[in-house]
Amino acid sequence: MYGLITTAKLNDVDPQAWLADVLARIAGLPQKRLHELLPWNWKAA
Repeated sequence: MYGLITTAKLNDVDPQAWLADVLARIAGLPQKRLHELLPWNWKAA
């Protein structure tokens, strides 16, 4: 968990907003689009 939070911070992403969004969207996202949820590619919906 520490690694996820640190990676988000290093990419200028709010860790709480990122993690909440990822957990909400991951189940409905096809496997080939999972890269969109990485902190350096993430954009809030």
